[in-house]
Amino acid sequence: MKTREIYEGPALFSYGFRPFFLFAGVFAVVVIPIWWLVWRGDVSISGHLASTDWHIHEMIFGYGAAVVAGFLFTAVPNWTGRMPTRGWPLVVLLALWLAGRASVAGLLPVGPVGAAIIDQMFLLAVAAMMAREIVAGRNWKNLKVLVPVSLLWGANILFHVEALTQGVSDIGRRLGIALLIFLITLIGGRIVPSFTRNWLAQRRSERLPVAFNRFDGVCILIGAAALVSWAIAPFHTASVLAGGAAALLHLMRLLRWRGLATWQSPLLLMLHVAYLMVPLGFLSIGAGAAGLVGPAVSAHVLGIGSVVGMTLAVMMRATMGHTGRPLVAGPWLTSAFALICGATLARVAGQNVVLGGLNGVDLSAVLWTLAFVAYLCRTGPWLLSPKIGRKAASKS
Repeated sequence: MKTREIYEGPALFSYGFRPFFLFAGVFAVVVIPIWWLVWRGDVSISGHLASTDWHIHEMIFGYGAAVVAGFLFTAVPNWTGRMPTRGWPLVVLLALWLAGRASVAGLLPVGPVGAAIIDQMFLLAVAAMMAREIVAGRNWKNLKVLVPVSLLWGANILFHVEALTQGVSDIGRRLGIALLIFLITLIGGRIVPSFTRNWLAQRRSERLPVAFNRFDGVCILIGAAALVSWAIAPFHTASVLAGGAAALLHLMRLLRWRGLATWQSPLLLMLHVAYLMVPLGFLSIGAGAAGLVGPAVSAHVLGIGSVVGMTLAVMMRATMGHTGRPLVAGPWLTSAFALICGATLARVAGQNVVLGGLNGVDLSAVLWTLAFVAYLCRTGPWLLSPKIGRKAASKS
């Protein structure tokens, strides 16, 4: 294992999670109010993507890609024993991500093709840097994580190609969400029961989560089949069958992790609730293919409930752990997660719900924005300041 060198630069660029978790939160606070104004017809986006495509693209390849990068550049050093990516490489990566956001929004005079080229460079750089670290550290078992990351990069390219040739994206938008969900089933399916096992073991519980076994592998494979079917043929009978089977299997998988026993730990319970959105999302895929619900339902259950719910919970926990704070959610972060759950329900309800003069879409935008304001108010100072001493024993 290589000895860690002393880092004397800004705390923001001392570890991979810091800039990307911070800017993902800032982006989330800014982009959804803008989208709400676009949806209402009050403002317009000058980029080459249609307004709905811009919204979907930025949720997947803007917010989602930033969180994935932050998580991976924090996890890879633990996998390989090598020094974390820090300093100027992180600055360059962040600049690539920001350039992608600006070019897709039409803020850079580069044209549609130029915007597509600039936008895809971020995920390409993330995959390349991950591959270098994993190979250099001879951590061959984690090379498999490069597959979904590389596919996410490919989905981004497909998204732009479809938009440029057809006017709107079709497969690319669902494939992007599908790949983020696959990462949740793959990585979240490891960390959720692991964190739960550690917490329950500290409390001398006799029943612990079931360890990863062949059943988990079957769940991941059937889930992947359902996601591919949804991405390619969302209204085909195969999506009905695969979505239903995946929903049942992933619900059974979740129940094996003893989530109900974590009710005293909001930080842990969040992870279980976010994963619950995976089988609910698969159920909505099947229901959507059967014509029982609208096509937007599955996109928002998976996109907001699972992807944003899980990433928000993981960002909270990783930020606390890596900045030396005790693993206690507290009222601010617990409220942030609860607001995202509310935003999911409101957005699924759509324009059928009116509360205080707001329909479901309006209410979802408000709840989402408040959630990330709460997240930033609590974690922002932690992400910008140096790590404190050894973290206190976990109480939550």
